[in-house]
Amino acid sequence: MAVILFLISLLLCFFVYYFVLRSHDYTLTQPYDKADMVLGIGNTLSSGNVAEPFAGELCVANGEVNTQALSLSAYSAGLFDMNKKQTIYAKDIFTKRGEASITKIMTALVTLKYGNLDDIITVTPIVKDIEYGSSVCDIKEGDVLSLRQLLYGLMIASGNDAGMMIAEHVGGSVDNFVNMMNEEARQIGATNTHFTNPHGLTDPDHYTTVYDIYLMMNAALEYEIFQDIISRKNYYAEYSRIDGSPVAVTWESTNHYFTNDADAPDNVTVYGGKTGTTDEAGNCLALLTKDPYGNPYLSIILHCDSKESLYAEMNQLLSLIES
Repeated sequence: MAVILFLISLLLCFFVYYFVLRSHDYTLTQPYDKADMVLGIGNTLSSGNVAEPFAGELCVANGEVNTQALSLSAYSAGLFDMNKKQTIYAKDIFTKRGEASITKIMTALVTLKYGNLDDIITVTPIVKDIEYGSSVCDIKEGDVLSLRQLLYGLMIASGNDAGMMIAEHVGGSVDNFVNMMNEEARQIGATNTHFTNPHGLTDPDHYTTVYDIYLMMNAALEYEIFQDIISRKNYYAEYSRIDGSPVAVTWESTNHYFTNDADAPDNVTVYGGKTGTTDEAGNCLALLTKDPYGNPYLSIILHCDSKESLYAEMNQLLSLIES
């Protein structure tokens, strides 16, 4: 009888291990469920509103890739498959160049990592410390609005004034914030990048590469709110002036795919991205797209001579995405 009870106990222990403990351990090792993804973006977020699927392995390239497939006038260009971790196209992706307002991807990344988007900010004179005629949200000294609103204005309207206010608030000073940007670039492996300001206006010591922009976008896309920001055609904001009078404004996207000034290839859906334009950097664009199956891609172009050529050549790049 004792032997039978012993054998029954052994069988019960085996049952508990195999069907309960073992099965639970197994599920913890499984990858995220791709059925729950939009453009390869996981809907289940970790703490800190971080979307995990964009973390992990990176696309790599040792030099030029598939350049015979296209004839681009752009100085540098790259196309990266985010799911397969493959570089589909690479032209001078490690060459240092000015990137204009694409800089703001890093400004946003540092803000998301170190800032509190619910902070209420009173705008200081720092917003005037930008080049006359550059892109702005048109915020004024004394305006009261949130860091969240400033971040949307930075990325959607490409507001240089918003960039300066964000930098002063999050970094304590613009110079310290720029140091944070450079440190963040180092941490994500963007070793051919150096920033001197939070907006991207021309400076000989302000530069990056196509590959480093890929690294910045990959890091920023881990944040759910960044995905939301870049996907918007516009953003409506309400805030107040120094005298308490209300302000209501709609900031419009600078992305021609969102303003109906450009159409992507039929097999590609544009999710969003960041534009950049100065005389020295030319016309630049970093873009997140998907194929018909929802697989995400990053495409980046630096220095086209015109807006028309920028979007025409971006479409050539996107044509390499297989249906």
